Amino acid sequence: MLQVSSPQERLVAQLARIKELSGLSLRALARQTGLSSSSLSRYLTGQLVPPWEAVVALCRAVGRDPRPLRATWAEAAKAGAAPAPRRNDLPADLFDFTGREAESALVEELLCTAGAAAIDGMAGVGKTSLAVHVAHRLAPRYPDGGLHLDLHGFTPGQEPLDPHAALGRLLGALDITHPPAGTAERAALWRSELSRRRALVVLDNAVDAEQVRPLLPGAGKSAVLVTSRHRLVSLDGVPPVSLEPLANDDAAHLFGRAAGLTLTEQEAVSQVLRQCGGLPLALRMAGARLRHRPGWTVAVLAERLRDTPSRFDSVFGMSLQQLDAVQRRMFRLLGVLPGADFDAAVAGALTDTPSDRVGAALEELIDAHLVQEPSPGRYRMHDLIRQYAADIAADEEPQAEAALRRVLRHYLAQAVAHHQTLPSPYRQEPSTGDPAKAMTWFDLEYVNLVACFDAAVRLGMDEVVADLPQVMRVWFFRHRGTDDQARLLEVAAAAAARLGRDQQRAALLADLGYTHAAAGRLAEALSAYELAEQSRPDDDTAAALALRIGFVRRDLGDLEMAQAHFRRARGLFERIGRHAGQSQALAFDGWVTLHLGRHSEAVDLARASIALADGPAQITGLVTLGIALADDDPAESLRTLHDALQLSERNNLQHNQAWCHNYLGVALRIMGSPEQALEHHRRAFELLEPLAEVQLEIDFLHAYAETCRAAGRYDEAVALLDRTIKLACELGRPHDEKLARAAQETVRAASEHSILVGPAVGNGSR
Repeated sequence: MLQVSSPQERLVAQLARIKELSGLSLRALARQTGLSSSSLSRYLTGQLVPPWEAVVALCRAVGRDPRPLRATWAEAAKAGAAPAPRRNDLPADLFDFTGREAESALVEELLCTAGAAAIDGMAGVGKTSLAVHVAHRLAPRYPDGGLHLDLHGFTPGQEPLDPHAALGRLLGALDITHPPAGTAERAALWRSELSRRRALVVLDNAVDAEQVRPLLPGAGKSAVLVTSRHRLVSLDGVPPVSLEPLANDDAAHLFGRAAGLTLTEQEAVSQVLRQCGGLPLALRMAGARLRHRPGWTVAVLAERLRDTPSRFDSVFGMSLQQLDAVQRRMFRLLGVLPGADFDAAVAGALTDTPSDRVGAALEELIDAHLVQEPSPGRYRMHDLIRQYAADIAADEEPQAEAALRRVLRHYLAQAVAHHQTLPSPYRQEPSTGDPAKAMTWFDLEYVNLVACFDAAVRLGMDEVVADLPQVMRVWFFRHRGTDDQARLLEVAAAAAARLGRDQQRAALLADLGYTHAAAGRLAEALSAYELAEQSRPDDDTAAALALRIGFVRRDLGDLEMAQAHFRRARGLFERIGRHAGQSQALAFDGWVTLHLGRHSEAVDLARASIALADGPAQITGLVTLGIALADDDPAESLRTLHDALQLSERNNLQHNQAWCHNYLGVALRIMGSPEQALEHHRRAFELLEPLAEVQLEIDFLHAYAETCRAAGRYDEAVALLDRTIKLACELGRPHDEKLARAAQETVRAASEHSILVGPAVGNGSR
């Protein structure tokens, strides 16, 4: 039976034909068309339907008329083949948003013309409300969704989010879970990703222009909306819009809506408006107070407000009066809660309130405008109210620290429970539950978990400090490069030492070393590993440490020492019955053996590794075997390497995919096909681009440069080696610097020789 292809499949086939006609590499074609290489890769693999402008650019690159493709493209776009759904992180719009017609119109106009605007004004004046309101109104113009990030510029008890971490969270919102290590590289990737999207980004609560500048989208059809208490006049290309308190008519209208009545007592209303100062937050709270006291008149409310000298004390305090003792206590304690937002279970743990009463108490706080519910089941407090609650707690709540300790233990217990549902090589017993749900929980609560960790450090709760990073290890492994990881692990290891938990300290130090190694900081990694070995690790940790120390020794160029550690790891894994660990130790033993020049022995070790493992655990052995066979059996070598690549792709292991492509390039170079090899090196770097893996980058640069030399592309080779030397100097890696400088001399000599005698013929050096 004839199978009819989908519109997207037909479009992908046409785009692939265009690439073939161009005769260019993916990266070169991306440069010629003005597209990002990562975007072009998604278009060519069918992961994303390109915008029509991208199709036109590709057709023009090969002198082809794009019009015949229009119908196919329209069908594919209509089918919605792009895998990612429209994202919307915006808080809910206020049902009673009032006034601000002129300001709303101005912000909308600036977003449509300049693609940016910055709303400034005093605390409580309604900056966030206006930004969110406009963002919801303009949502249809931004089909790729709305992103919202609280920069915590003025959040009580929290430091402003630094640009490096902010970029990590923004890229994470685009499903880039392994952002580059450097702030400049993250900013460049952020701009590149937004350039192919049409999204609206709300950067809320900025402290100053320096915090915001690296987060701006750059060229493209995306837009950015910033809010801050400060006027950000130094942000080029981001026009400011200043908010003043509401004028009397709008203030009266908002107050009346919040109170749920028609206002007739003009003099009393004027007194209330003066007391609220035209601030929407205060007006809503005053109106809510009146609504909850049907026996009161506006004059009674005005008199009560007038009796309190401070405007905020009068309005906020008046709202507290409508609460019972349990609700008032919950309000006070929420002022000391760490993190950005919370759910009902957290509020219950904080206040030690039965679950059947927590929801009702939160509803009362919402009705009084003391708590917001930006999304179903998630709650937060306005910064002003949070500070007010914290001040009251400091004066009136003797059990505030005990409450905080309760909530920290609650977060730890939740993290432990979710960690146990995640598959992990560190745990013997099988995982239970839904791993996707657990990862979603960690994604949602990550900011709060870090805030809880810091609160536990302040309180001296070493049990929480030591345990929390350990139950986040699977999440951290899948989000390598997370900015807080090394800091949390180092502090946790010190806490474990104070508790006398030597084995836990060893495990934490082993994870710390792995974090440093992935970032390319080998000396720091080795130092952490050596400290871990001195901490009497358990058998599992000791075996993992031997393997990891072998990695570092290999990367430092000490192959004999690396081999000794791999063989020690193999023995330890064998003793405790860990076949996957044995397989990895055998594979890397084979890898080192190959580079020591003993090919047949390396082949035997790689085959033994593959026989001991199954599934993705075979990848390392397969790659080792593929490279070892490249000289003697090219067909089996390529078949083995493609098997490894397919395993990586089926299991969505992007690090391994990049590794496999790099070594497919090495194998093809050895076989005398350097031009074909270059395609795989380029693909490896495209996959590596969004990952925080400096160690892999250095490995790949060496291999890529050597293939460029073999292909006679001497200028490219020198540029790649320059990058290697720069990284090696930054990270204190003399072995890599020495290798790169020696390779540069070889390249220059080859270049000079080619000028004298003609083009070089590619050779098979590794």
